[in-house]
Amino acid sequence: MTERPTTAERQGPFPVPDDRIAAVRRFNRFHTRLVGALGNRMLDSDYSLPQVRILYEIANAPGDAPPAATELASDLAMDAGYLSRLLSGMERDGLIRRDPSPENAKRLTLALTDQGRAVFNGLSAASAREVAELLKGLTDREQAQLVGAMSRIRRLLGDGPADKTFILRDPEPGDLGYIVHQQSRLYAREYGWDWTFEALVSEIVGSFVRDFVPGRERCWVAEREGEIVGSVFLVRQDDETAKLRMLYVDASARGLGLGRRLVQECIRFAQAKGYQRMLLWTNDVLVSARRIYEATGFTLLEEEPHRSFGKDLVGQTWGRDL
Repeated sequence: MTERPTTAERQGPFPVPDDRIAAVRRFNRFHTRLVGALGNRMLDSDYSLPQVRILYEIANAPGDAPPAATELASDLAMDAGYLSRLLSGMERDGLIRRDPSPENAKRLTLALTDQGRAVFNGLSAASAREVAELLKGLTDREQAQLVGAMSRIRRLLGDGPADKTFILRDPEPGDLGYIVHQQSRLYAREYGWDWTFEALVSEIVGSFVRDFVPGRERCWVAEREGEIVGSVFLVRQDDETAKLRMLYVDASARGLGLGRRLVQECIRFAQAKGYQRMLLWTNDVLVSARRIYEATGFTLLEEEPHRSFGKDLVGQTWGRDL
C-alpha cells in the first residue's frame, strides 16, 4: 500500500480525447430519455421536471433554513428570471408560499403549502415505483454495481466528498484473480516492480485456496461503490501464529481508514481463533503500510536487504502478540 496521489499529481488540465467526449454525450442522451426529461410532464403528472425539482428542494430543505429564491437559483444553477416565473406559477397553483424570514422581513423564504406537500408526496411515491420497476430486472449484484457506478460518477465530478462507506465480505469467484491483477499493476506503476511480483502474489493466492483451513484462515474483500478497492489475507503459520498477507488498498480509497480497518479485522479474527501472535512481511519502501502496522501494535522484528522484483529492497518482518 502506498501514499495517496498528491494534489499536484491530480491537477489538470488533462487532454480529453474526442471519443470520451462522445461517450459522455451518448450517456447524457440516454439518461434524458430514461428519466423523461425531454417531455413536458414528469411521472404522468401535471408538472414539468423543473417544477418537480423545485418541489423536491423545498421539501427537503432543513426546517431551520428554508431557501429563498436566490439561493434556490444558485443551488439549481437555474436562470433567476426563469425560476421566478416558475415560482410565480406554482404559487398561483397553491403549491408554495413565500414567508418573511424571522431574521429579515425583507427576505422571503419558500415553503410548501399543504396542497404542495400532498403533491410532492405523491410524486415521490411515483418516482420510487418507477425506479423499482427499472431495477427489478437486475440481480442484487447488478443493482449494487449500478448504484455504485452512479455514486462514483458523482464523486469524480465533484458532487460531495468521497464516500467512506465500505463493505467487507468474503471473496467470490473471480475476486482473487482480480486482486492479483490489481496488486501487480499497482506495484508496477508506483514502484516499478517487474512481473516476478505477480508470480509471488499468484503463488500466495494459489496456496491460500489450495491449503485453506476453514475457521482458521480468512480473506476480506473491501468493496465501495460496487468495485473492489482493497483486500487482506490472514493465514495460519502454526497453531499459535497467524500471518497477515497481501494488504492492499486501491489508490481511489486511500486516506479513508480502509487499510487500518482491514488490519484490525485480521487482529480481531486471530484473537477470536486463539492465535497467540501475528507476523507479517513487507518492504521498507511501503511507507503507508508500515505506518498502519505501527498504529495497530506491530513492531519491527528484523530486516534484511534483498534483490526482488527487479529492485534492490529491504525486507522487513513485523510482529505483535495477541
